[in-house]
Amino acid sequence: MAETFTIGGQNGWYHDEGHWAGYFHTYDDFKVDNTDSRPRTIHVFLPRDYDYSHESYPVIYMNDGDTAFFYGGNYYKTWNMGKILSRLYVTNQIRRVIVVAICPLDRNYEYTHAPIKEGKWGGLEAYSDYIARVVKSFIDENYRTLVNPDSSMVLGSSHGGLAAFYTAIKHPEQFRCVAALSPSFWVGLDSMIDPEFFDLPGDFLGSLEYSALIIAGLKTLENTQLRPKIYLDWGLIREGGEHNSFIEARATVRGREMQDLLINKFGYRYGENLFVVEDPIGQHNEESWSGRMETVLQNFFGWPALMKQLLEQEQQVVKSSSC
Repeated sequence: MAETFTIGGQNGWYHDEGHWAGYFHTYDDFKVDNTDSRPRTIHVFLPRDYDYSHESYPVIYMNDGDTAFFYGGNYYKTWNMGKILSRLYVTNQIRRVIVVAICPLDRNYEYTHAPIKEGKWGGLEAYSDYIARVVKSFIDENYRTLVNPDSSMVLGSSHGGLAAFYTAIKHPEQFRCVAALSPSFWVGLDSMIDPEFFDLPGDFLGSLEYSALIIAGLKTLENTQLRPKIYLDWGLIREGGEHNSFIEARATVRGREMQDLLINKFGYRYGENLFVVEDPIGQHNEESWSGRMETVLQNFFGWPALMKQLLEQEQQVVKSSSC
């Protein structure tokens, strides 16, 4: 029988699925009364030692929370985050984290900021505000978290990757880390064009530099003190249906364009605040994203990354005290 509880006015239930890494607090009807948001399911995955440690933890806010730990979504697949974290913890490759898996209500609408061919679109600004101001506030107020933005990450794939990137560049005071796997940077540019036009030269389809996405986060990306550390990736397999031949192909083209833009226009540097992976056997599916998650987590929460972050913070303190 499930053990129920109430935290911060939200009714939840405890369940342990046998992962070495931790256990769950699940809120099936998460809703904050003074907002217009509808109830949704949120899974909070806590480190195994959470109840008896005094530690505060970094937090990963993960889009498509219905597939993060469990089989779900349109294709009934999973990232198997519980297994990934267990393997990394057992081998002491990363520090412990809290994962907040946020289930979508209307995925295409919530995760897009610009027109798409089918379905509603344009709810991303409101969704990003909801994650930054409602969900993060609840988690920080009711769990032992490291509340600073350098310890707060937003993560997603495909449209969820676009939503993660948008959220980070719109809310740098809350999130200073983002991982966008196979991101849909093509939304609003290629999303209304028939595939036969994709081979046209030049900027016929429009450039990311002047897109609504970049304009939305321009002030953040230009500010070296505020802009997030970014991980991007995509796969190179094109066989196996439209998700690879079209969606992953566009993720690759626009991902490379974003990579060049971040480096050449905004001054990002590989290995410092930008990490990019091209997966030669990667496809547009949960199996491929899951396969790259260890790399993602090591870049942000591995011990070398943590030592570098602590050193940078110490240098900032010294610089501030000398002024």
